This record gives sequence, C-alpha cells and structure tokens, in this order.
Amino acid sequence: MLERAGIYDVRIEQIGGNLTDHYDPSHKVLRLSSTVYGSTSVAALGVAAHETGHAIQHAENYGFLWLRSAMVPMTRIGSNLSIPLVLIGLLISQNWGHTLILIGIALFSIVVLFSVVTLPVEFDASRRALHMLEEQDYLHGAELSGAKKVLTAAASTYVAATAVAIVNLLRLLALAGGRGNRE
Repeated sequence: MLERAGIYDVRIEQIGGNLTDHYDPSHKVLRLSSTVYGSTSVAALGVAAHETGHAIQHAENYGFLWLRSAMVPMTRIGSNLSIPLVLIGLLISQNWGHTLILIGIALFSIVVLFSVVTLPVEFDASRRALHMLEEQDYLHGAELSGAKKVLTAAASTYVAATAVAIVNLLRLLALAGGRGNRE
C-alpha cells in the first residue's frame, strides 16, 4: 500500500501488544501489532490500511496531522499536570488555590483541543484506508463493508474520548465557578 502511494521511506515494524498499531511520523515507522502484521483478515487489512493512511497524510503534509503532531509536547504537559494542579488548588488557600485551578483548567483545555484535532485526522485516515482497500483490489463487497465497520468502530472510540474530555472540562469549569463564588 505504501509503495502504491509512492512512499518508499517508511519502515514497517512488528510490535507486541494488542491495539498498539500506529504510525510514528517522527521516525517514519508504521508499527503493526503481531495480530495485524501477520494476518490477512478483513480487520487486519483495515487497520494496516488505516495506519498507511496516516503515513500518506504525513507525506502530503495534511494540516490536521501536522497540527496534532505540533500539539503533542503541550498535550503531554497538560495531561500530566492539569488534574494535579486542580486538586492542589482545591486544597490550598483561596487566592492561590483558585489560580492553580484555572491553570489546571487551561492545561486540560489543551488536552481537549488535542482530542478535537485528532478527530479529522482519524476520520481522514479511515477514509483513505477504505479507498485504498477498494481501489487496490484488496477487498470487495461484504469484506469492504466489514472493514468499514471495523474502522467506524475504531473512529467511535475517538469520538467517545473527545466527548468525555469535553464533559470533564465542563465539570472543571463548573468546579472553578463554584469555588470562585464561595470566595
């Protein structure tokens, strides 16, 4: 699939674990779990094509993939520090506590934004995967429909994670508003 897309500088590696398949743009490596790497099942082909879609996005400088990659360092900081800062803010004095809560919320907002930016990246990779699987004669009819179901289910996990992140951000905002009103 990579060669048919004109991509020759991406390595493919087999990795352990389950659901560990991913494309690493910083090292130009497509990593496939053992269950996907050695399989010709509809699900495995769908996953491999999806990850290939990410490699194609990278080769084409797809804007949302670039933005998501640029956000990774700040997202790591936000995901590691946001909740501890909010908790510490709840435990200490009013002025400093409220400030820490607001900083924690700002950092968590970066995590939410990352989740939102991830959605078009994932949907586009799945769209590209289905197109490759059909156009390159890997799958037909019911098999293609099965791959679409697998990719849709995978995309649904990103939608659910984004919804949970948004709800948690709203909870944090309500918490900060409630604390601000008591001060």
